[in-house]
Amino acid sequence: MKEETLSKNTPRFRIALVGHGFMGAAHSQGWRVAPRFFDLPVHPEMALLIGRDPDRAAAAARRWGWAESGTSWRDAIARDDIDVIDIVTPGDSHVEIAIAALDAGKHVLCEKPLANSAEEAAAMADAAARAATRGIYAMVGFTYRRVPAATFARDLVASGRIGEVRQVRAAYLQDWLVDPQTPLAWRLQKHLAGSGALGDIGAHAIDLAQFITGQQLTGVSGVMETFVPRRPLLGETSGLSGTARTTGTAGAEFGEVTVDDVALFTGRFTGGALGSFEATRMSTGRKNALRIEVAGSTGALSFDLEELNSLEYYDSNAPETLRGFTKILVTAPSHPYLSAWWPAGHTLGYEHGFTHQAKDFVEGIITETQPEPSFAAGLQVQRVLDAVERSANADSIWTSTSAL
Repeated sequence: MKEETLSKNTPRFRIALVGHGFMGAAHSQGWRVAPRFFDLPVHPEMALLIGRDPDRAAAAARRWGWAESGTSWRDAIARDDIDVIDIVTPGDSHVEIAIAALDAGKHVLCEKPLANSAEEAAAMADAAARAATRGIYAMVGFTYRRVPAATFARDLVASGRIGEVRQVRAAYLQDWLVDPQTPLAWRLQKHLAGSGALGDIGAHAIDLAQFITGQQLTGVSGVMETFVPRRPLLGETSGLSGTARTTGTAGAEFGEVTVDDVALFTGRFTGGALGSFEATRMSTGRKNALRIEVAGSTGALSFDLEELNSLEYYDSNAPETLRGFTKILVTAPSHPYLSAWWPAGHTLGYEHGFTHQAKDFVEGIITETQPEPSFAAGLQVQRVLDAVERSANADSIWTSTSAL
C-alpha cells in the first residue's frame, strides 16, 4: 500500500455510487483499490451508495466499504460534498441520472451501454459536451479496454506491428441463458435493458474492436434471434443480480422475453477493414469468452478474455521456419498498467480492469483531459447497436451507423 497516497493531506474526491448488484461490486472494488496501488493526485472516497431498497442498500454499503447509504439519487446529486456520480443502474435510468448530475456540476462515470437508444445517448453526449466546457467530465465504462493485454494489443496495432488492418473477428460468448427455466431478469426486458445480448455484451465487442484497431464501424448488416420467448418470472434472489451468478426461484407465472438472445452482424471499418461480430448468451459451454482477432497485411493478433493475461501475436516477416502465433504473457512491468502490480508472471484478474478505470477517470479529471471512452465514444457505439437492430428488422439490409 502506498501510504503517502492515503495521507490526510491528499485532496479528496467523494464518490456516490447509484445502484449496486454485480456492477456495484466491481466498481466498489475499483474505487477501493485504485488509490492503494497507484499514486493518484486525489483520493477517491467512497462516500455514498444509493439503492431503491434501504435495507439492501445499507447492507451493500457495509459489505463494500461505502461510508453511508441512501435511496435518492436526486439527493446525492444535490449534495455539495459529492464530486462524482457513478451510475451502475439498468440502462433505462442512465439518461435522466447522468444529465441531471452533469448539469449540477458532478463528474459522471456511467456503465455501458451508455443508454437504451441512440436518441438518449445523443442527449447524454450533448450534456457531457456542455459540461466539459466547465471542467466537468463524463466517461462510459467499457472496462475491457483496460485489461493490460487488450491495451497492449491496441499499442501493437498503432505501432504498425501487423501492418494494414484488413479483417476483424469478434465474438462475445456466454451461456447463462441456455436453460429455458432461467428466470426473467431485468436484462431480458427491453424497457429496462434496451436490448439483449447485442447491447449487454455485443457493445463490449464493438468497443474493444474499435479500440484495438483505432477505427470505427461505418455500416453493418445484422440478424437477431430470441430462442426462448417466454421465461418464468423471477422470485426471491441472492447473489450478484442480473448475471449467471444470481440464484433465484422461478415463479409459476411466465413473462415475455422482449430482447434478443443472439445477435450476429458483419461490418465495415473506416480504414476499409471488414469485421464479423457475434454476441450471444446462449453459447453452450462458454462462460465469458470475449474473443477478438485482428488480421493485418504483415501480422495478426488474438485476444481472449478467458485468457486475459496473454496475447497471441503472428509476425509474417519472421523466417518461414519460425512463423506461427506466439503467446505473449502480458505481465511485465513495462506492459500497460502493470508497473503498479506484481512481479512478472504474477497474473491479474477481472476486477483489475475496474481499478484501472478508476485510476484513468480520476487522472483525466485532475489533468483536465477528457477521460476515454467519452460519452461521444459511447454514443458512437450506441449508433452501431441501433444500426444492427434496424438492419435485423429489415431483412439484414446494409445500414449506416451515422446519425439518423
